[in-house]
Amino acid sequence: MAYLNKYLICVFVVLQVVPYVFSIKCWDCRSSNDPKCADPFDNSTVPITDCNQEKGFSHLPGVRPTMCRKIRQKVNGVWRYFRGCAYLGEVGIQGDERFCLMRTGTYNIFIEYCTCNSKDGCNSSSLFSPMPMLLTSLLLASYLFKKIL
Repeated sequence: MAYLNKYLICVFVVLQVVPYVFSIKCWDCRSSNDPKCADPFDNSTVPITDCNQEKGFSHLPGVRPTMCRKIRQKVNGVWRYFRGCAYLGEVGIQGDERFCLMRTGTYNIFIEYCTCNSKDGCNSSSLFSPMPMLLTSLLLASYLFKKIL
């Protein structure tokens, strides 16, 4: 009986963690279509997209989006913002998503790429995070394991 309880708790914990490991949801918009996509970001009219449901690209077979990206672009003095799922690249700069990659080009072009995967909707100022649910599940499992043993 104790073995069955341990097994069920392990399955419960794994099921809580799996959706956050294998998929991420990102805000998906362009400021040219919706001015609320710009900074400061207002997600009241912006959809959040499950990146796992994205079709993918024919020129990147088998590559799935695993991150969120926000691109801030200034062309001839006009700012544009793009938010969505990211297929390639790395998180932040050297794995620290607090920092964005910046590029300056010819003809008065500036681009900033911010890439993250720490939580759903991380390409905005969203407050939702999977960590509280994960921590609660782990604490509950720890408590139950101590009770069973």
